[in-house]
Amino acid sequence: MMPPLPSPSGVSTDSQGLIVPKKLINPCLESTDRQNLHRELLFNQKIGRSVLNQKSELQKVLDKQKERQFMAIQQQQHHHHQSKQESGLGGELGRVIMQRAQRLESQQSNTSVADDEDMKRINPEYVNARAKLKATTFDGK
Repeated sequence: MMPPLPSPSGVSTDSQGLIVPKKLINPCLESTDRQNLHRELLFNQKIGRSVLNQKSELQKVLDKQKERQFMAIQQQQHHHHQSKQESGLGGELGRVIMQRAQRLESQQSNTSVADDEDMKRINPEYVNARAKLKATTFDGK
């Protein structure tokens, strides 16, 4: 095949007079915006800067908003779960049980403090005499 012959109208034709198709341009590759972006990416790669982890301000704000919504939903579920547990004890019944438990804990702590105070006040001779008395009565039975 012969090389295409140029015609005065700018259309290339072959030896048989047929128009030779010319290669189409890729608008993406010819775009100046794309070329500038590619040049910037190559430069950032050369200097070692990571541009993939950078987000726009809008994206950062949206992520924070989604995170706040997620945390709010979790807190609502947690409170709902707690209220179900309390209502499972029967609201009033659960409250009464909690009050009794607190009262018992305070009594136990008070009795342990009182026992310590009693041991400080009791005469050790009295404790020894009482122990001997218990031992003799126990042996006698």
